[in-house]
Parts: sequence; structure tokens; C-alpha cells
Amino acid sequence: MIRHLVLFKLNEGVSRDEERVLAGARAFAELGTQIPELTFWECGWNLSDRPIAYDFAINSAVADADALTRYVEHPAHQAAAAQWREFATWVIADYAF
Repeated sequence: MIRHLVLFKLNEGVSRDEERVLAGARAFAELGTQIPELTFWECGWNLSDRPIAYDFAINSAVADADALTRYVEHPAHQAAAAQWREFATWVIADYAF
């Protein structure tokens, strides 16, 4: 199994209550039911007010490297990620567990 973690940081001046940000969060929330390769899916807004904290997180799992590739290339994932490119940066970690 591979854990796929993504942490998003909203760009300077971008607020989580903007419609485009809310639409991006909805797009990610829906991925768990749209992409069959996902064996586990959760995402949500950070609750911490620490300055080093990121704003939004995805925690997911897939069976293997091929499933991860299919997830990344899936049109629904590509569309959701494209929305976030407009207002955030992110870091990713993929590891076996």
C-alpha cells in the first residue's frame, strides 16, 4: 500500500471562504467517490492557528505505484488539482506502509 499525503498552503491574500477555494475543496472532497484506485480518502481544513501550519490536507491510500499513477492521471484529479494551482502551493509525500 502507498500513503499519499498532500498539504496545501493558500497563496498570500487568498482566503478559505472565497468561492474558488470552496469549489476547490468540494472538488477534492468528491474524489474519494470518483476514483476507484483510492482505497482510503479523507481531506479537510487545518484547525491549528500555528504560523507553520498548512491550510488544507489530503490523506489517501492506493494499492501500489500503478494505482498511484492512475489516480494522479485521472481526469477528476487533474481537474481538481488545476483549480488549486490558481490559489495555492503544496507539498506531497508518497510512502509505502
